[in-house]
Amino acid sequence: MKKVIIISFLFCVNHLFAQADPVSWNFSAKKIKANSYEIHLSATVQPPWHIYSQHTPAGGPVASVISFAKNPVVSLDGGVLEKGNEIMKHEEVFKVDVRFFNGTVDFVQKVNVKAKIKTNVSGSIKYMVCNDKECLAPKTVPFNIEIK
Repeated sequence: MKKVIIISFLFCVNHLFAQADPVSWNFSAKKIKANSYEIHLSATVQPPWHIYSQHTPAGGPVASVISFAKNPVVSLDGGVLEKGNEIMKHEEVFKVDVRFFNGTVDFVQKVNVKAKIKTNVSGSIKYMVCNDKECLAPKTVPFNIEIK
């Protein structure tokens, strides 16, 4: 009986670790000129997983969605760019062409700061990862990046 309990416990622990998030995030700001910055939301995705583009079509997997909190001294300059090795592939399970990244992707947003003060850019990124066999539930990760 003890062996059955121990084996069951080890199976459950193994299953929990198998569902750990295969994405690690790094959030940073880079000054590009006086009062202008690039906000970098950089994801490293463990193989064999991939993360979906913001431009994934309706009917497909959950696209990455980046939301910025309002800040009266910060204005967004354009949209969020995606830098990485983008792959486009037809997914039969969704019956659409999907766009995703393996390995790394850097989501970059240019911002302008209206005053010479320290402030933060905060918000969240919602994303989903899949591999060839399964998808994990969408996850939302908050970020708060200091602008100096």
